[in-house]
Amino acid sequence: MAKITAWDRVMLARKMDRPKALDYINELFDDFIELHGDRNFGDDKSIIGGIATFDNIPVTVIGEQKGKKIKENMERNFGMPNPEGYRKALRLMNQAQKFNRPVITFIDTPGAYPGMGAEERGQGEAIARNLFEMSKLEVPIICIIIGEGSSGGALAIAVGDRIVMLENAVYSILSPEGFASILYKDSSKAKEAAGDMKATAQDLKDFGIIDKIIKEPKGGAQENIDMVIKELKSYIKKSLKELSTLSKEELIENRYKKFRTMC
Repeated sequence: MAKITAWDRVMLARKMDRPKALDYINELFDDFIELHGDRNFGDDKSIIGGIATFDNIPVTVIGEQKGKKIKENMERNFGMPNPEGYRKALRLMNQAQKFNRPVITFIDTPGAYPGMGAEERGQGEAIARNLFEMSKLEVPIICIIIGEGSSGGALAIAVGDRIVMLENAVYSILSPEGFASILYKDSSKAKEAAGDMKATAQDLKDFGIIDKIIKEPKGGAQENIDMVIKELKSYIKKSLKELSTLSKEELIENRYKKFRTMC
């Protein structure tokens, strides 16, 4: 049996029919109510979020949403959030703190949208604000990387107490193509870059960046989403139970130490 390379993982993470954030939300949670808008500019469809229940516990769920077809991908901006998407996510996280609801996020983006309008509306500030606010949020945060997790676009909703990755997800500072263009001056060397970046779930587990790898069936999560849901449900339940025993001060201190250790 041929070994699955880092580039193979990238391709699996990008598969159009791979389960998206909404697929996991609909399977894992009950009574999901989607909330819209950042109360400032508009509603960014590349980030979805709202309130739901998990095992009878009220939670806030947020996810980066790609499409499974071209038309839906265009509507979702290919999962590349604008600043209003990150501000919507932050609004929901602040609401979660107000009502003492745990936050669960699903990361799946090739990066924040780099368009001129996004930059004019404060893309960098919106991402930085999320990092700052999430680091001191007083409720448990569980972050799940389900596909691509690239750059600050991913990190903006990935500052958590528990960070897990699906087996074929990738998590890195930018795409392999971008990495190859900058370091090798040749974007065609993306396959080589994928290996050098150490962006696979196993790499990041070895480095201590993530806490757990969620197993996938052969060929990817789309081949048997029920298997992935079962493992995710067990992990979320266990993590919420552990995190619920910590005080607000302990949550923040542990989160701070977790990310300082990564530096």
